[in-house]
Amino acid sequence: MFRISTAVKAFYGAWAFRVKNHRTIADRPTFPTTAQDAAITLTQIGVKKLKSAARGARKNAALYAVDLASAAVALFVALFLRYGPGGLSDRPDTTQILAWSSAQYLAVCAVMFPLSGLYSRNWKYGSISDLVIIIRAVVLTSLVLIALLFFSTRLTDMPRTVVPLQSLLLIAFLATSRLSFRADEFLPAKNKRSEKADADGHRHRVPLLLVGAGNAADLYLRALFRDPAAPYVPVACLDASEAQVGLMLHGVPIAGRLQDLEQVVADLRAVGKQPCHIVFTEPLSSFDEVASGELLQAAERLGIAVSRLQSGTEFKQTSNENPYELRSIEMTDLLERPQAALDKDAIRSLIAGRRVLVTGAGGSIGSELTRQIAACGPAEIVLVDNTEFNLYSIDLCLKEEFPDVRHSNCLCSVRRSQRVNEIFEAHLPELVFHAAALKHVPMVQINPCEGVLTNVIGTMNVANAAKRFGALAMVQVSTDKVVNSSSIMGMTKRLAELYCQALDLDGVTSGRGPRFMTVRFGNVLGSSGSLIPLFKHQLAKGGPLTVTDSRMTRFFMTIREAVELTLQASAYGFQKQIGQGEIFVLDMGEPVKIIDIARRMIRLAGFVPDKDIMIEIVGSRPGEKLFEELFDPTDKRIPSAIPGVLGAVPEAVPSSVLKSAFSRMQHDAERCDESSVLAAIAQLLPNAEIPQDMIAAARAARRSTGRSAGVIALGKKTAVRPQTTSRPRQ
Repeated sequence: MFRISTAVKAFYGAWAFRVKNHRTIADRPTFPTTAQDAAITLTQIGVKKLKSAARGARKNAALYAVDLASAAVALFVALFLRYGPGGLSDRPDTTQILAWSSAQYLAVCAVMFPLSGLYSRNWKYGSISDLVIIIRAVVLTSLVLIALLFFSTRLTDMPRTVVPLQSLLLIAFLATSRLSFRADEFLPAKNKRSEKADADGHRHRVPLLLVGAGNAADLYLRALFRDPAAPYVPVACLDASEAQVGLMLHGVPIAGRLQDLEQVVADLRAVGKQPCHIVFTEPLSSFDEVASGELLQAAERLGIAVSRLQSGTEFKQTSNENPYELRSIEMTDLLERPQAALDKDAIRSLIAGRRVLVTGAGGSIGSELTRQIAACGPAEIVLVDNTEFNLYSIDLCLKEEFPDVRHSNCLCSVRRSQRVNEIFEAHLPELVFHAAALKHVPMVQINPCEGVLTNVIGTMNVANAAKRFGALAMVQVSTDKVVNSSSIMGMTKRLAELYCQALDLDGVTSGRGPRFMTVRFGNVLGSSGSLIPLFKHQLAKGGPLTVTDSRMTRFFMTIREAVELTLQASAYGFQKQIGQGEIFVLDMGEPVKIIDIARRMIRLAGFVPDKDIMIEIVGSRPGEKLFEELFDPTDKRIPSAIPGVLGAVPEAVPSSVLKSAFSRMQHDAERCDESSVLAAIAQLLPNAEIPQDMIAAARAARRSTGRSAGVIALGKKTAVRPQTTSRPRQ
């Protein structure tokens, strides 16, 4: 179809407008004036086009020279194929004419290539659609050459087959030269990634299982493999189409259909490529509802996080005030392992239809406990928390997410035994989950009396109330900081463990009373006051991320995983009556370096460690250790029948001894007598390593009050203790 140029349209449109609106004699020169304007417009367009073409050729001078050389080679090969070797040696006149024609051809190419737009594109991102530009340039060049040869030689000396033959060759040559811009895509992705990993010393990447092997997956994999510093590595794909299974997408195998998730994960686990994250590359509506639903349920059973890839056409408006606005970071991506699989039926049978009380219900662990308990259909949930806002927040959450679950809100400090007893008497809970605690190591280190009152006395109050008012079981949330503890927080939680163990053994001896179970685990990713919120805050400010020591390691779990395993351990321990007197220690895999977590967070946020965001080593804080352990040297390790749980049996202390010591400890803590509190901890925990500076500070504080003091042994340390008439521990 014949196309009229924009300039000609403008000329006729302007002329018609003037003829219609200016019919006087004064307006008779309209046509010449409009023709002159059109000519100027055409000239301006032509000049701009030439300048743009020349500018593109200058910017891509090397490619321009290669294209002209390719044109010469294509014509030479076409003539060689037409005449054969030595075919022109006895035709000097023809050779001279062909040489002149070749010169004309190269001149035409030199002009037509830039005008055809060959140098107005970034060929690094070229695609099949850009092949049309190459074909158009070659066809136009060939047509101009044919026209010149027709007017000069009437095409008598140029064989008819040479022009189409050289055109095909030239298209191939031009396309090949442009493929060189994307040569890096043909290099093995693993080599590029390993080189980058060697450069920055960080080889840990999150293995992904993609769901959907269509256009979105194609674009995502292209982008992923172009970025050697990408924090993710795809290990396999699933697709809804059976025809796709067994094929490869950019080197990633399409291992099965959506229904095959569990088998595919098992196969990947066998070769050391178990995915930690499942990513839907298309919206869920693009897949069969039943198949996608089964996949989500299977992923939950396997403990693998599921996300949806953001569409390339979606956008998010961001503020220019903060150049370090974070990308969403999934806590599971910070782990170097998948989350543990669960026995949902056992958990549901423990919770369903029972009255449940949760202390610390508004905290990080407590709120997740509350949500998962609410999902299992309890008869009632009693929410106990000392912070008004936290209690309000979890109350609002339950009203929105679980409106049919009856719950009560109790603002209460577990330190107050009378208030705790009132709540238990009013609601008579059957199951008690004790998550209330002071858990920030440096804060408890400088406030030891407060740590004792909450972590030791508070636990005793809740446990006594559970026993007094006929609860079926109590589950205490503990920490790996109780092992070989050098922090007051760890020591107080160790005493809480011993108290629950003593009450549990009392029940075994008497044959009645509730089960008292303790679940011990390490750091929880994303909990309030923990490492991850601090790193997020520092990232949002542009860094640096502060790490206490480059050698420091910790055990990590997500909040969800810790809570689910706590519920599972509780369900097995109560229903099967196993683990009496034991501490349930969650299997947390291998410890992870804090500095590796920092680097991974920086990458997941879209930055380069030690380049965009720096990492600063600031030194250890009071009470911190370079590494944590799951078992104390005095613990007896035993196999556990609970999946994902290990067993530890500490040396038991009689409940009567602990009650007597706790009573004196409470009296000293309420009087802020740190010296006596530290002495009591040392008596109960002979292996405790109470820092010398704390002992000295406690002594100085006692001397400043003018109270008399005596000296007692703190294991290998000494500390000051007041002279009292109270009966010593037996």
